[in-house]
Amino acid sequence: MRKMPSRLDNFSRQDFLRGAGLAALLALLPRVSRADAQRIGVLEIGPGIFVHVGQYALVNSENCGDISNACCIVGSSAVAVIDTGGSKQVGNALHDAITQITDKPIRYVINTHMHPDHVLGNAAFEATGTEFVGHHKLAAALEARAESYLRNARERLGDENFNGTKIVLPTKPVADVVDLDLGGRTLTLRARPTAHTDNDLTIFDRPTGTLFLGDLLFSDHIPTLDGSIVGWLKLIPILKQEAATCVVPGHGPKTMPWPAAIDAEQRYLETVARDVRALIKDGKTIEQAVATAGQSEKDKWQLFAEHHARNVTAAFTELEWE
Repeated sequence: MRKMPSRLDNFSRQDFLRGAGLAALLALLPRVSRADAQRIGVLEIGPGIFVHVGQYALVNSENCGDISNACCIVGSSAVAVIDTGGSKQVGNALHDAITQITDKPIRYVINTHMHPDHVLGNAAFEATGTEFVGHHKLAAALEARAESYLRNARERLGDENFNGTKIVLPTKPVADVVDLDLGGRTLTLRARPTAHTDNDLTIFDRPTGTLFLGDLLFSDHIPTLDGSIVGWLKLIPILKQEAATCVVPGHGPKTMPWPAAIDAEQRYLETVARDVRALIKDGKTIEQAVATAGQSEKDKWQLFAEHHARNVTAAFTELEWE
């Protein structure tokens, strides 16, 4: 009879090193109680990894643009922040929370993509020695949209809440794969092809196996399409091959199991693409597509009414040229 593999047989040198590295890192990380973490607006999801969960809402003067998830990762010598919220006010609050967690310097601010609710808090982190990291297409995308992003933010936030908010461009572009050393832990950043946007970046924390997907992953909050529905659907199976133990979405709960976390999003995008292609084949108009495509998903997502029509419009505009 063939011997069944044991857990020890499957325990690789990489697994051993990851465990040993994590054990060494644990001794150097801050200890934050659950009550303290909740009080300052972040939740610890793993050793040295803290997540602030944004609201499921549109940007307005009451939430100050606090509608997306933001994270910080603490190493033995430095801190990396992943996304900063939709205004300098949100960025300030996040910065203050991080300083209560650790006295390590914030070395990197990583933006997962261009959308204002993820980047407009960057101004709170401008300091000597801080590098702003993003996809190599992020700078051009932000420069092209800066005027409209800031104008819309001011209108939605109001002058007082908008004060100090500005576009901060990346100083360290990622064209393919880049490793960032925080001291005892390495983050692997990977530029992705056009999907949610044309400047999506993912981050993988090696010690814990945590994958940060930004808005390549939505949960409960309806996905929003600002890139390519074809590209997004091509990318999802590739993402599913990532050897992650858990993921942090751009919108959704603080952490989710992988790869099951992305199944609902994949179903939504496949439904929209299938319905839109059928309507195009039948000679229907974009207005008819907006009214009917993907309506089977209506009760499965928050903010469906606010975002779905735009998703169908973007999908129709792309797919009619197939």
